[in-house]
Amino acid sequence: MKYIKINPDDNVAVALQDLQAGECVEGVSLKTDIPRGHKIVLDDLAEGQNVVKYGFPIGHVTRPAQAGTMVDHSCIKTNLEGLLDYSFSPALVEIPEAAQKRSFRGFRRADGQVGIRNQIWVIPTVGCVNGICEEIVRRFKEELAAGGDSLLSPVRKGQSRQDAVSSGSSVDAIIAFPHNYGCSQLGDDHENTRTVLADMVHHPNAGGVLVVSLGCENNQLDAFRELVGPVDESRVRMFVTQKVSDEIEYGLQQLREIYAVASKDVREEVPVSELRVGLKCGGSDGLSGITANPLLGVFSDWIVAQGGTTVLTEVPEMFGAETILMNRCQDEATFDKTVALINDFKEYFIKQGMPVYENPSPGNKAGGISTLEEKSLGCTQKCGKSIVRGVLKYGERLSVKGLNLLSAPGNDLVASTALAASGCQIVLFTTGRGTPFGSFVPTMKISTNTPLYEGKPGWIDFNAGVLAQDEGMDSVSKRFIDFVLAAASGEAVNNEKNGYREIAIFKSGVTL
Repeated sequence: MKYIKINPDDNVAVALQDLQAGECVEGVSLKTDIPRGHKIVLDDLAEGQNVVKYGFPIGHVTRPAQAGTMVDHSCIKTNLEGLLDYSFSPALVEIPEAAQKRSFRGFRRADGQVGIRNQIWVIPTVGCVNGICEEIVRRFKEELAAGGDSLLSPVRKGQSRQDAVSSGSSVDAIIAFPHNYGCSQLGDDHENTRTVLADMVHHPNAGGVLVVSLGCENNQLDAFRELVGPVDESRVRMFVTQKVSDEIEYGLQQLREIYAVASKDVREEVPVSELRVGLKCGGSDGLSGITANPLLGVFSDWIVAQGGTTVLTEVPEMFGAETILMNRCQDEATFDKTVALINDFKEYFIKQGMPVYENPSPGNKAGGISTLEEKSLGCTQKCGKSIVRGVLKYGERLSVKGLNLLSAPGNDLVASTALAASGCQIVLFTTGRGTPFGSFVPTMKISTNTPLYEGKPGWIDFNAGVLAQDEGMDSVSKRFIDFVLAAASGEAVNNEKNGYREIAIFKSGVTL
Protein backbone atom coordinates (compact mmCIF):
# COMPACT_ATOMS: atom_id res chain seq x y z
CA MET A 1 0.00 0.00 0.00
CA LYS A 2 1.16 3.50 -0.82
CA TYR A 3 -1.64 5.38 0.92
CA ILE A 4 -4.78 4.83 2.97
CA LYS A 5 -8.18 6.48 3.19
CA ILE A 6 -9.05 5.55 6.77
CA ASN A 7 -12.83 6.21 6.76
CA PRO A 8 -15.24 6.42 3.79
CA ASP A 9 -16.30 9.90 5.00
CA ASP A 10 -12.73 11.26 4.97
CA ASN A 11 -11.79 14.01 2.52
CA VAL A 12 -8.08 13.28 2.96
CA ALA A 13 -5.90 10.21 2.53
CA VAL A 14 -2.59 9.51 4.31
CA ALA A 15 0.67 8.67 2.54
CA LEU A 16 2.08 5.39 3.87
CA GLN A 17 5.36 6.07 2.06
CA ASP A 18 6.91 9.07 0.36
CA LEU A 19 4.85 9.85 -2.75
CA GLN A 20 5.91 11.79 -5.85
CA ALA A 21 4.04 14.47 -7.79
CA GLY A 22 2.08 12.87 -10.63
CA GLU A 23 1.22 9.65 -8.74
CA CYS A 24 -2.47 8.83 -8.46
CA VAL A 25 -4.33 8.66 -5.11
CA GLU A 26 -8.05 7.80 -5.10
CA GLY A 27 -8.27 8.95 -8.71
CA VAL A 28 -6.54 12.25 -7.93
CA SER A 29 -3.18 13.15 -9.49
CA LEU A 30 -0.74 14.52 -6.92
CA LYS A 31 0.32 18.10 -7.62
CA THR A 32 3.18 18.00 -5.09
CA ASP A 33 5.42 15.46 -3.39
CA ILE A 34 3.82 14.08 -0.19
CA PRO A 35 6.08 12.83 2.65
CA ARG A 36 5.15 9.65 4.55
CA GLY A 37 2.49 10.24 7.20
CA HIS A 38 1.12 13.45 5.69
CA LYS A 39 -2.40 14.15 4.45
CA ILE A 40 -3.46 14.35 0.80
CA VAL A 41 -6.50 16.45 -0.18
CA LEU A 42 -9.00 14.30 -2.12
CA ASP A 43 -11.57 17.02 -2.89
CA ASP A 44 -11.08 20.75 -3.30
CA LEU A 45 -11.55 22.44 0.08
CA ALA A 46 -12.80 26.00 0.45
CA GLU A 47 -11.38 28.28 3.12
CA GLY A 48 -12.96 27.39 6.48
CA GLN A 49 -14.07 23.90 5.35
CA ASN A 50 -13.45 21.02 7.73
CA VAL A 51 -10.72 18.46 7.11
CA VAL A 52 -12.14 15.02 7.89
CA LYS A 53 -9.92 12.12 9.00
CA TYR A 54 -10.92 8.97 10.95
CA GLY A 55 -14.48 10.00 10.01
CA PHE A 56 -14.31 13.10 12.24
CA PRO A 57 -13.38 16.76 11.62
CA ILE A 58 -9.79 17.41 12.71
CA GLY A 59 -9.95 21.19 12.13
CA HIS A 60 -10.60 23.54 9.23
CA VAL A 61 -8.40 24.86 6.44
CA THR A 62 -7.32 28.49 6.72
CA ARG A 63 -6.99 28.88 2.96
CA PRO A 64 -8.34 27.01 -0.07
CA ALA A 65 -6.70 23.61 -0.66
CA GLN A 66 -6.70 21.86 -4.02
CA ALA A 67 -7.21 18.14 -4.50
CA GLY A 68 -3.84 16.44 -4.88
CA THR A 69 -2.00 18.80 -2.55
CA MET A 70 -0.81 18.34 1.03
CA VAL A 71 -2.51 19.86 4.07
CA ASP A 72 -0.53 20.24 7.27
CA HIS A 73 -0.26 22.46 10.35
CA SER A 74 0.54 25.51 8.18
CA CYS A 75 -2.97 25.60 6.72
CA ILE A 76 -5.20 23.86 9.30
CA LYS A 77 -6.61 25.38 12.48
CA THR A 78 -8.24 23.51 15.36
CA ASN A 79 -12.00 23.73 15.91
CA LEU A 80 -11.55 23.29 19.67
CA GLU A 81 -12.05 26.02 22.23
CA GLY A 82 -12.60 26.42 25.99
CA LEU A 83 -14.62 24.33 28.43
CA LEU A 84 -17.57 22.31 27.18
CA ASP A 85 -20.76 20.87 28.60
CA TYR A 86 -21.17 17.14 28.01
CA SER A 87 -24.11 14.76 28.02
CA PHE A 88 -23.99 10.99 28.49
CA SER A 89 -24.94 9.09 25.32
CA PRO A 90 -23.83 5.50 25.95
CA ALA A 91 -22.39 3.60 23.00
CA LEU A 92 -21.04 0.49 24.68
CA VAL A 93 -19.34 -2.49 23.07
CA GLU A 94 -19.14 -5.47 25.43
CA ILE A 95 -15.89 -7.37 24.86
CA PRO A 96 -16.75 -11.07 25.33
CA GLU A 97 -14.67 -13.16 27.69
CA ALA A 98 -11.88 -14.97 25.88
CA ALA A 99 -12.49 -18.64 25.18
CA GLN A 100 -8.77 -19.42 25.26
CA LYS A 101 -7.09 -18.16 28.43
CA ARG A 102 -3.37 -17.36 28.31
CA SER A 103 -0.79 -17.11 31.06
CA PHE A 104 2.68 -15.76 31.79
CA ARG A 105 5.33 -16.42 34.41
CA GLY A 106 5.33 -13.84 37.18
CA PHE A 107 6.07 -13.32 40.86
CA ARG A 108 3.11 -13.67 43.23
CA ARG A 109 3.36 -11.28 46.16
CA ALA A 110 1.95 -11.74 49.65
CA ASP A 111 -0.57 -8.92 49.11
CA GLY A 112 -2.09 -10.73 46.10
CA GLN A 113 -0.39 -8.66 43.41
CA VAL A 114 1.77 -10.18 40.66
CA GLY A 115 5.08 -8.71 39.52
CA ILE A 116 6.69 -9.25 36.13
CA ARG A 117 10.12 -8.34 37.54
CA ASN A 118 11.84 -9.11 40.84
CA GLN A 119 13.91 -6.03 41.54
CA ILE A 120 15.24 -4.17 44.56
CA TRP A 121 14.60 -0.44 44.50
CA VAL A 122 16.38 2.24 46.52
CA ILE A 123 14.09 5.26 46.80
CA PRO A 124 15.12 8.65 48.22
CA THR A 125 12.46 10.64 50.08
CA VAL A 126 14.24 13.83 48.98
CA GLY A 127 16.70 14.79 46.24
CA CYS A 128 19.37 15.67 48.82
CA VAL A 129 20.15 11.95 49.32
CA ASN A 130 20.22 10.97 45.64
CA GLY A 131 23.99 10.52 45.71
CA ILE A 132 23.85 8.39 48.85
CA CYS A 133 21.26 6.07 47.25
CA GLU A 134 23.35 5.68 44.12
CA GLU A 135 26.50 5.00 46.13
CA ILE A 136 24.77 2.34 48.25
CA VAL A 137 23.60 0.59 45.09
CA ARG A 138 27.04 0.83 43.46
CA ARG A 139 28.79 -0.60 46.51
CA PHE A 140 26.26 -3.40 46.92
CA LYS A 141 26.65 -4.49 43.31
CA GLU A 142 30.41 -4.57 43.78
CA GLU A 143 29.92 -6.81 46.81
CA LEU A 144 27.73 -9.20 44.86
CA ALA A 145 30.14 -9.29 41.94
CA ALA A 146 33.06 -10.00 44.27
CA GLY A 147 31.04 -12.81 45.83
CA GLY A 148 30.38 -14.48 42.48
CA ASP A 149 26.98 -13.04 41.54
CA SER A 150 27.23 -11.58 38.03
CA LEU A 151 25.65 -8.13 37.76
CA LEU A 152 27.15 -7.16 34.45
CA SER A 153 25.12 -6.39 31.34
CA PRO A 154 26.83 -5.17 28.15
CA VAL A 155 26.38 -1.63 26.89
CA ARG A 156 27.98 0.39 24.12
CA LYS A 157 31.71 0.42 23.38
CA GLY A 158 32.46 -2.69 25.38
CA GLN A 159 31.71 -1.05 28.73
CA SER A 160 29.61 -2.80 31.34
CA ARG A 161 26.81 -1.64 33.62
CA GLN A 162 25.88 -3.41 36.85
CA ASP A 163 22.16 -3.92 36.49
CA ALA A 164 20.84 -7.46 36.34
CA VAL A 165 21.54 -10.24 38.78
CA SER A 166 22.10 -13.87 37.81
CA SER A 167 24.05 -16.82 39.27
CA GLY A 168 21.12 -18.46 41.04
CA SER A 169 19.35 -15.30 42.24
CA SER A 170 15.91 -14.34 40.93
CA VAL A 171 16.62 -10.64 41.55
CA ASP A 172 16.99 -9.15 38.08
CA ALA A 173 18.02 -5.58 38.95
CA ILE A 174 19.03 -3.35 41.86
CA ILE A 175 18.23 0.26 41.05
CA ALA A 176 18.34 3.68 42.68
CA PHE A 177 15.68 6.15 41.54
CA PRO A 178 16.92 9.70 42.10
CA HIS A 179 14.51 12.65 41.80
CA ASN A 180 14.56 16.38 42.57
CA TYR A 181 11.69 16.61 45.02
CA GLY A 182 10.65 15.88 48.61
CA CYS A 183 11.43 19.30 50.10
CA SER A 184 10.50 22.96 49.50
CA GLN A 185 7.17 21.83 48.03
CA LEU A 186 3.66 22.88 49.02
CA GLY A 187 0.12 21.61 48.52
CA ASP A 188 -0.50 19.26 45.60
CA ASP A 189 3.18 19.12 44.60
CA HIS A 190 4.16 17.86 48.05
CA GLU A 191 1.36 15.29 48.08
CA ASN A 192 2.14 14.15 44.52
CA THR A 193 5.73 13.39 45.54
CA ARG A 194 4.70 11.50 48.66
CA THR A 195 1.96 9.58 46.85
CA VAL A 196 4.06 8.45 43.87
CA LEU A 197 6.95 7.35 46.11
CA ALA A 198 4.48 5.43 48.31
CA ASP A 199 3.02 3.81 45.19
CA MET A 200 6.52 2.61 44.28
CA VAL A 201 6.96 0.99 47.70
CA HIS A 202 3.84 -1.10 47.05
CA HIS A 203 4.62 -1.96 43.41
CA PRO A 204 4.66 -5.71 42.65
CA ASN A 205 7.73 -5.46 40.38
CA ALA A 206 9.76 -4.69 43.50
CA GLY A 207 10.73 -7.73 45.54
CA GLY A 208 12.32 -5.35 48.03
CA VAL A 209 12.57 -1.60 48.70
CA LEU A 210 14.99 0.53 50.69
CA VAL A 211 13.69 4.05 51.45
CA VAL A 212 16.42 6.56 52.31
CA SER A 213 15.62 9.85 54.07
CA LEU A 214 17.76 12.86 54.95
CA GLY A 215 15.87 13.84 58.10
CA CYS A 216 15.07 17.55 57.78
CA GLU A 217 13.02 17.53 54.56
CA ASN A 218 9.31 18.30 54.17
CA ASN A 219 8.73 14.65 53.28
CA GLN A 220 9.40 13.48 56.84
CA LEU A 221 9.98 9.75 57.11
CA ASP A 222 7.53 9.15 59.98
CA ALA A 223 4.68 10.78 58.04
CA PHE A 224 5.74 8.98 54.85
CA ARG A 225 5.80 5.65 56.68
CA GLU A 226 2.24 6.32 57.87
CA LEU A 227 1.16 7.11 54.30
CA VAL A 228 2.73 3.87 53.00
CA GLY A 229 0.92 1.82 55.65
CA PRO A 230 1.64 -1.82 56.57
CA VAL A 231 4.53 -3.51 54.73
CA ASP A 232 6.52 -6.71 54.95
CA GLU A 233 9.45 -5.43 56.99
CA SER A 234 11.70 -8.19 55.74
CA ARG A 235 11.39 -6.63 52.26
CA VAL A 236 10.80 -2.93 52.95
CA ARG A 237 13.25 -0.97 55.07
CA MET A 238 13.46 2.78 55.77
CA PHE A 239 16.08 4.89 57.55
CA VAL A 240 17.13 8.50 58.22
CA THR A 241 20.71 9.26 57.19
CA GLN A 242 21.10 12.07 59.76
CA LYS A 243 20.46 9.54 62.54
CA VAL A 244 23.16 6.99 61.67
CA SER A 245 26.93 7.43 61.85
CA ASP A 246 27.76 5.75 58.53
CA GLU A 247 24.81 5.96 56.12
CA ILE A 248 26.54 3.94 53.38
CA GLU A 249 27.37 1.00 55.61
CA TYR A 250 23.95 1.13 57.26
CA GLY A 251 22.25 1.15 53.85
CA LEU A 252 24.41 -1.73 52.66
CA GLN A 253 23.40 -3.85 55.63
CA GLN A 254 19.73 -3.15 54.92
CA LEU A 255 20.21 -4.17 51.27
CA ARG A 256 21.98 -7.36 52.27
CA GLU A 257 19.01 -8.40 54.39
CA ILE A 258 16.44 -7.43 51.74
CA TYR A 259 18.40 -9.26 49.05
CA ALA A 260 18.57 -12.44 51.16
CA VAL A 261 14.76 -12.58 51.12
CA ALA A 262 14.02 -11.33 47.57
CA SER A 263 16.62 -13.57 45.93
CA LYS A 264 14.57 -16.63 46.90
CA ASP A 265 11.47 -15.50 44.99
CA VAL A 266 10.52 -17.68 42.02
CA ARG A 267 8.39 -17.19 38.93
CA GLU A 268 5.20 -19.19 38.59
CA GLU A 269 2.48 -19.55 35.98
CA VAL A 270 -0.22 -16.90 36.42
CA PRO A 271 -3.20 -15.95 34.23
CA VAL A 272 -3.14 -12.88 31.97
CA SER A 273 -5.99 -11.54 34.11
CA GLU A 274 -3.24 -10.46 36.54
CA LEU A 275 -1.60 -8.18 33.97
CA ARG A 276 -2.01 -4.39 34.29
CA VAL A 277 -0.71 -2.61 31.20
CA GLY A 278 -0.13 1.11 30.68
CA LEU A 279 -0.85 2.57 27.22
CA LYS A 280 1.22 5.56 26.10
CA CYS A 281 2.41 7.27 22.92
CA GLY A 282 5.05 9.90 22.25
CA GLY A 283 6.81 11.38 19.26
CA SER A 284 3.70 10.45 17.27
CA ASP A 285 3.52 10.79 13.50
CA GLY A 286 0.90 10.50 10.78
CA LEU A 287 1.04 6.70 10.96
CA SER A 288 0.49 6.46 14.73
CA GLY A 289 -3.30 6.28 14.36
CA ILE A 290 -2.99 3.83 11.45
CA THR A 291 -0.48 1.24 12.67
CA ALA A 292 0.87 1.20 16.25
CA ASN A 293 -2.04 2.77 18.14
CA PRO A 294 -4.68 0.51 16.55
CA LEU A 295 -2.39 -2.44 17.34
CA LEU A 296 -2.42 -1.42 21.00
CA GLY A 297 -6.20 -1.05 20.73
CA VAL A 298 -6.53 -4.66 19.59
CA PHE A 299 -4.15 -5.73 22.35
CA SER A 300 -6.07 -3.74 24.97
CA ASP A 301 -9.35 -5.40 24.01
CA TRP A 302 -7.59 -8.78 24.13
CA ILE A 303 -6.28 -8.09 27.65
CA VAL A 304 -9.77 -7.04 28.77
CA ALA A 305 -11.23 -10.23 27.27
CA GLN A 306 -8.66 -12.16 29.33
CA GLY A 307 -9.91 -10.44 32.48
CA GLY A 308 -6.90 -8.13 32.72
CA THR A 309 -6.44 -4.37 32.95
CA THR A 310 -5.26 -1.57 30.68
CA VAL A 311 -4.82 2.11 31.53
CA LEU A 312 -5.00 5.08 29.14
CA THR A 313 -3.61 8.47 30.21
CA GLU A 314 -2.34 11.72 28.59
CA VAL A 315 -5.50 13.72 29.33
CA PRO A 316 -4.56 16.74 27.13
CA GLU A 317 -4.33 14.29 24.22
CA MET A 318 -7.90 13.19 24.81
CA PHE A 319 -9.16 16.72 24.02
CA GLY A 320 -11.13 16.52 20.79
CA ALA A 321 -11.85 12.81 21.20
CA GLU A 322 -13.10 12.89 24.79
CA THR A 323 -16.77 12.32 23.90
CA ILE A 324 -15.84 8.97 22.33
CA LEU A 325 -14.40 7.89 25.68
CA MET A 326 -17.25 9.42 27.68
CA ASN A 327 -19.85 7.49 25.73
CA ARG A 328 -17.96 4.27 26.46
CA CYS A 329 -18.28 4.73 30.24
CA GLN A 330 -20.02 1.86 32.01
CA ASP A 331 -22.48 4.13 33.82
CA GLU A 332 -23.28 7.76 34.56
CA ALA A 333 -21.07 7.86 37.66
CA THR A 334 -18.05 6.83 35.57
CA PHE A 335 -19.10 9.36 32.91
CA ASP A 336 -19.16 12.13 35.56
CA LYS A 337 -15.64 11.17 36.66
CA THR A 338 -14.47 11.30 33.05
CA VAL A 339 -16.00 14.74 32.54
CA ALA A 340 -14.17 15.92 35.68
CA LEU A 341 -10.95 14.32 34.39
CA ILE A 342 -11.19 16.37 31.17
CA ASN A 343 -12.44 19.67 32.59
CA ASP A 344 -10.08 19.66 35.57
CA PHE A 345 -7.15 19.42 33.18
CA LYS A 346 -8.55 22.20 31.01
CA GLU A 347 -8.92 24.36 34.15
CA TYR A 348 -5.28 23.61 34.98
CA PHE A 349 -4.24 25.12 31.62
CA ILE A 350 -6.56 28.11 32.07
CA LYS A 351 -5.32 28.87 35.62
CA GLN A 352 -1.75 28.88 34.30
CA GLY A 353 -2.79 31.34 31.57
CA MET A 354 -1.84 28.82 28.90
CA PRO A 355 -3.80 27.90 25.75
CA VAL A 356 -5.75 24.67 26.25
CA TYR A 357 -5.02 23.41 22.76
CA GLU A 358 -1.28 24.20 22.38
CA ASN A 359 -0.57 20.88 20.74
CA PRO A 360 0.80 19.01 18.69
CA SER A 361 4.56 19.28 19.22
CA PRO A 362 7.11 20.22 16.51
CA GLY A 363 8.01 16.55 16.10
CA ASN A 364 4.34 15.61 15.69
CA LYS A 365 3.91 18.27 12.99
CA ALA A 366 7.01 17.11 11.13
CA GLY A 367 5.56 13.58 11.18
CA GLY A 368 2.21 14.63 9.70
CA ILE A 369 -0.02 15.52 12.67
CA SER A 370 -1.57 18.97 12.30
CA THR A 371 -4.11 19.58 15.09
CA LEU A 372 -4.95 18.34 18.56
CA GLU A 373 -8.13 16.70 17.28
CA GLU A 374 -6.06 14.67 14.81
CA LYS A 375 -3.57 13.73 17.52
CA SER A 376 -6.31 12.80 20.00
CA LEU A 377 -8.31 10.70 17.55
CA GLY A 378 -5.14 8.72 16.87
CA CYS A 379 -4.04 8.64 20.51
CA THR A 380 -7.30 7.25 21.92
CA GLN A 381 -7.20 4.29 19.53
CA LYS A 382 -4.70 2.71 21.94
CA CYS A 383 -7.57 1.66 24.23
CA GLY A 384 -9.57 -0.22 21.58
CA LYS A 385 -13.35 -0.42 21.97
CA SER A 386 -13.69 -1.65 25.55
CA ILE A 387 -16.03 -0.16 28.12
CA VAL A 388 -14.42 2.34 30.52
CA ARG A 389 -14.64 0.70 33.96
CA GLY A 390 -12.59 3.07 36.13
CA VAL A 391 -11.23 6.64 36.30
CA LEU A 392 -8.15 7.34 38.43
CA LYS A 393 -6.80 10.56 39.88
CA TYR A 394 -3.07 11.24 39.59
CA GLY A 395 -1.22 8.90 41.94
CA GLU A 396 -4.28 6.73 42.60
CA ARG A 397 -3.73 2.98 42.44
CA LEU A 398 -5.81 0.56 40.38
CA SER A 399 -8.78 -1.12 42.03
CA VAL A 400 -11.01 -2.04 39.07
CA LYS A 401 -10.12 -4.48 36.29
CA GLY A 402 -10.77 -3.66 32.64
CA LEU A 403 -10.08 -0.36 30.86
CA ASN A 404 -9.23 2.58 33.15
CA LEU A 405 -8.52 6.26 32.45
CA LEU A 406 -5.80 8.01 34.47
CA SER A 407 -5.23 11.71 35.09
CA ALA A 408 -1.72 12.70 33.96
CA PRO A 409 -0.20 15.08 31.40
CA GLY A 410 1.10 14.11 27.98
CA ASN A 411 4.77 14.45 28.94
CA ASP A 412 6.33 11.08 28.22
CA LEU A 413 8.24 10.46 31.43
CA VAL A 414 5.68 12.04 33.78
CA ALA A 415 2.82 10.07 32.20
CA SER A 416 4.75 6.79 32.08
CA THR A 417 5.73 7.22 35.74
CA ALA A 418 2.06 7.84 36.59
CA LEU A 419 1.02 4.67 34.74
CA ALA A 420 3.60 2.64 36.65
CA ALA A 421 2.59 4.28 39.95
CA SER A 422 -1.04 3.25 39.34
CA GLY A 423 0.15 -0.37 39.46
CA CYS A 424 0.87 -1.14 35.80
CA GLN A 425 3.68 -3.71 35.57
CA ILE A 426 4.63 -2.62 32.03
CA VAL A 427 4.11 0.41 29.77
CA LEU A 428 3.56 -0.06 26.03
CA PHE A 429 4.79 3.06 24.25
CA THR A 430 4.11 3.76 20.58
CA THR A 431 6.30 6.21 18.71
CA GLY A 432 6.85 7.46 15.18
CA ARG A 433 9.93 9.54 15.93
CA GLY A 434 11.71 7.32 18.48
CA THR A 435 12.79 7.70 22.11
CA PRO A 436 15.15 5.69 24.34
CA PHE A 437 13.79 6.47 27.84
CA GLY A 438 12.32 4.07 30.35
CA SER A 439 10.22 4.51 33.48
CA PHE A 440 10.55 2.40 36.65
CA VAL A 441 8.78 -0.51 34.93
CA PRO A 442 9.64 -2.07 31.55
CA THR A 443 8.78 0.52 28.88
CA MET A 444 8.34 -1.26 25.57
CA LYS A 445 8.70 0.87 22.40
CA ILE A 446 6.51 0.08 19.38
CA SER A 447 7.39 1.89 16.14
CA THR A 448 4.70 3.21 13.84
CA ASN A 449 6.95 2.84 10.78
CA THR A 450 9.59 0.39 9.60
CA PRO A 451 12.41 2.90 8.90
CA LEU A 452 12.41 3.88 12.60
CA TYR A 453 12.53 0.24 13.69
CA GLU A 454 15.42 -0.46 11.31
CA GLY A 455 17.26 2.76 12.17
CA LYS A 456 17.01 2.51 15.97
CA PRO A 457 17.25 -1.17 16.93
CA GLY A 458 18.59 -0.20 20.36
CA TRP A 459 15.46 1.83 21.10
CA ILE A 460 12.57 0.07 19.37
CA ASP A 461 11.32 -3.31 20.58
CA PHE A 462 8.52 -4.10 18.12
CA ASN A 463 7.69 -2.87 14.62
CA ALA A 464 4.04 -2.05 13.92
CA GLY A 465 5.09 -0.42 10.65
CA VAL A 466 4.51 -3.72 8.84
CA LEU A 467 0.79 -2.91 9.09
CA ALA A 468 1.42 -0.21 6.47
CA GLN A 469 3.15 -2.74 4.25
CA ASP A 470 1.99 -6.28 3.67
CA GLU A 471 1.06 -7.88 7.02
CA GLY A 472 -2.49 -7.91 8.37
CA MET A 473 -3.64 -6.94 11.87
CA ASP A 474 -4.54 -10.52 12.82
CA SER A 475 -1.03 -11.78 12.17
CA VAL A 476 0.73 -8.77 13.73
CA SER A 477 -1.47 -8.76 16.84
CA LYS A 478 -0.80 -12.45 17.48
CA ARG A 479 2.94 -11.85 17.26
CA PHE A 480 2.60 -8.81 19.50
CA ILE A 481 0.64 -10.69 22.17
CA ASP A 482 3.35 -13.36 22.29
CA PHE A 483 6.02 -10.64 22.44
CA VAL A 484 4.39 -8.85 25.39
CA LEU A 485 3.82 -12.11 27.29
CA ALA A 486 7.48 -13.02 26.79
CA ALA A 487 8.46 -9.64 28.25
CA ALA A 488 6.06 -10.19 31.15
CA SER A 489 7.74 -13.55 31.74
CA GLY A 490 11.19 -11.98 32.04
CA GLU A 491 12.52 -11.11 28.57
CA ALA A 492 14.21 -7.70 28.89
CA VAL A 493 13.08 -4.82 26.68
CA ASN A 494 15.50 -2.25 25.28
CA ASN A 495 15.23 0.37 28.01
CA GLU A 496 16.18 -2.35 30.53
CA LYS A 497 19.05 -3.64 28.38
CA ASN A 498 20.39 -0.08 28.15
CA GLY A 499 19.86 0.67 31.84
CA TYR A 500 17.55 3.62 31.04
CA ARG A 501 15.21 3.90 34.03
CA GLU A 502 13.91 7.12 35.55
CA ILE A 503 11.01 8.64 37.44
CA ALA A 504 9.37 12.04 36.92
CA ILE A 505 6.74 13.45 39.28
CA PHE A 506 4.04 15.93 38.21
CA LYS A 507 4.74 19.44 39.52
CA SER A 508 2.51 22.47 39.05
CA GLY A 509 3.06 24.87 41.94
CA VAL A 510 5.52 26.91 43.98
CA THR A 511 8.99 25.77 45.06
CA LEU A 512 10.12 27.43 48.30
